[in-house]
Amino acid sequence: MGNRGILHDSQKRLGKARWKHKAWIICVLKHKDWHREVMTPNNYTELFFLDDAVALSAGHRPCALCRREDFDAYRTAAGFNGTAKEMDDALHAARAVPRVFGQRRHSEQISSLPDGTVIDHQGTASLVFGDTLRPITAGGYLTAIPRPRNGLCEVLTPEPSVEALRNGFVPVMHPSL
Repeated sequence: MGNRGILHDSQKRLGKARWKHKAWIICVLKHKDWHREVMTPNNYTELFFLDDAVALSAGHRPCALCRREDFDAYRTAAGFNGTAKEMDDALHAARAVPRVFGQRRHSEQISSLPDGTVIDHQGTASLVFGDTLRPITAGGYLTAIPRPRNGLCEVLTPEPSVEALRNGFVPVMHPSL
């Protein structure tokens, strides 16, 4: 589950805003004995992702509260030494195109990408996994296709998260993988 702030109104309708702050986080669905009603008025809007790899590709990072161990591992692997706010500012700069509300993308050699990176492959968001690509759907990963051995590709996962994956951060993955 993710969070970008309060994006809905009292009737649970999404507004035009797609984020309200720079702390885009990935939370667990169950934490302690807490219970939330989805889209509670005046509280953050829950966003649901297939798994960590998809949430990372959207520009999110593990929550420092409910996923402290993952947060620390991500921060270390991504090379962040400062505060969570400084990390969120850097992630925001890497994921968002200012005033356009678009996703910043970058190009990289497909052969150099670590497992867990999401790329645009022939118009489809696909997960890099070993020697394969796994097209992503809302219900899970589709059948593996061979990963090209070379060439530039459009990377959807922001650069700090690619670096975290490259340096050993292990995302929680959907069982269909």
